[in-house]
Amino acid sequence: MDRLDNTIRPYAWGSPTAIPHLLGVEPTGEPQAEMWMGAHPGAPSRTPRGTLAEVIDAHPERELGQAAVARFGPRLPFLLKLLAAGAPLSLQVHPNLAQAKEGYEDEERRGIPADAPHRNYKDANHKPELICALTEFDGLCGFRDPVRAADLLAGLEVDSLKPYVDLLHAHPEDAALREVLTAVLGADREEMARTVAEATAACTRLGGAYAPYADIAHHYPGDPGVIAAMLLNHVRLQPGEALFLGAGIPHAYLNGLGVEIMANSDNVLRCGLTPKHVDVPELLRVVRFEPSDPGVLRPEASPDGEEVYETPTDEFRLSRYVLPEGGPRRDLTRPAPQILLCTAGAVRAGEHELRPGQSVFVPAGEGIDVSGAGTLFRATVVV
Repeated sequence: MDRLDNTIRPYAWGSPTAIPHLLGVEPTGEPQAEMWMGAHPGAPSRTPRGTLAEVIDAHPERELGQAAVARFGPRLPFLLKLLAAGAPLSLQVHPNLAQAKEGYEDEERRGIPADAPHRNYKDANHKPELICALTEFDGLCGFRDPVRAADLLAGLEVDSLKPYVDLLHAHPEDAALREVLTAVLGADREEMARTVAEATAACTRLGGAYAPYADIAHHYPGDPGVIAAMLLNHVRLQPGEALFLGAGIPHAYLNGLGVEIMANSDNVLRCGLTPKHVDVPELLRVVRFEPSDPGVLRPEASPDGEEVYETPTDEFRLSRYVLPEGGPRRDLTRPAPQILLCTAGAVRAGEHELRPGQSVFVPAGEGIDVSGAGTLFRATVVV
């Protein structure tokens, strides 16, 4: 078992204070968006034996277990993060496994460099993900019912939005949503910027259900993604609640601190709220144009105190333990790799004392028990 030394990514949308506050260190004044825990080649965790990627590459079956290697290959199939949004992330969607393989092979065939700004597929894997709130956490997730989206847009009383309102009343629903998103992203940029400016003023004036979109527009003035965002459900998670984002579901995180886990992939197709490349045809191929409820997840408790966030994916399994003062030691031994992350209090994991923000990697089958008074997240795989 190894204590992990993890990289913090300074993306512009990151909160300058949330991760430092959790870690109990002074802020640097710079944004601190994500702390990565895992073996992703972009920023693998460091251990006394080398990077976690090097440790796993040297002995994949010993570190991951035979079952995980047989199912997912000789690599850690998930990436765990602390995510601290101080501003909205880009409106985005992830491909399913077949789409990712097809898109990656196509871009490889066409010789598009891996670091090209217009490249969509960095790998051939899908990217289901789960975000669990540590603080109140705002996000957008999945399409609203088209009639509800039409009512929201109509309430702004912006003339240039009326064609979209009419389209959203059309049937079938999936065609209506597709047509509106296509029209918004394909509109003349100058005309759309004027529409967004009018919509922003109205959102600011009206407040209430419009307040999140006024804030988005403040960060991304004139961006077509502001209007696209109004087609999506706004959700506010309370601490301990979570969202699962499957393939094809448009989403964006807006504000808050959470624990995020995902399949080990970089594949993102952006819909807006970004200066980065937006590939509209490929986006439209991947998006699932169907209204849905955000589906807020609450953990299901087992008799041993483990609270599991159930999802339909096997590349990761996230759970937590809220350990009471003086409680019993709990055996967390598992025939699969694990990362344990403390987010509150003090937790003893084997020989390691973990404080908030500290984590360890536990190889498959290695005996591990935990105790203390605090909150511990457990990331592993389904085998």
